[in-house]
Amino acid sequence: MSNPAVRLVAIQDTPLSVDDVLKSLDDDASGGLVVFVGRVRDHDHGKGVTGLSYSAHPSALDRLKDVCTRVAEEYDVTGVAAVHRVGDLAIGDLAVVVATTAGHRGSSFEASRALIDTLKAEVPIWKHQLFADGTDEWVGAP
Repeated sequence: MSNPAVRLVAIQDTPLSVDDVLKSLDDDASGGLVVFVGRVRDHDHGKGVTGLSYSAHPSALDRLKDVCTRVAEEYDVTGVAAVHRVGDLAIGDLAVVVATTAGHRGSSFEASRALIDTLKAEVPIWKHQLFADGTDEWVGAP
């Protein structure tokens, strides 16, 4: 990875681990560590959700690396990590984990917010949501 602050970037079809993200960001210089965990919820748009599936474009990992590198360059951080799940997920499963470390909490909060928001806006990962009423919805698909 082009920036040493970028410590972990992955798209995987196996369960995500917050511990793996935390371990990748362990260093003595970081006084602040902010983690965001996105989980599969049981509702959306006023409907019950029974499950979902994430699909990623072949370029998604490179795009995710780019987003992490830009966050590392734009914010005063010592570490950046982002992992996203693909495949079939159940209610409560972890879908995404992002985290940043910095000398102080303010920088880490700002960077983590930018990381998740930019990931959702720019990385081509699409959600196929299944509703309890038998309908479905694609979110983020072109």
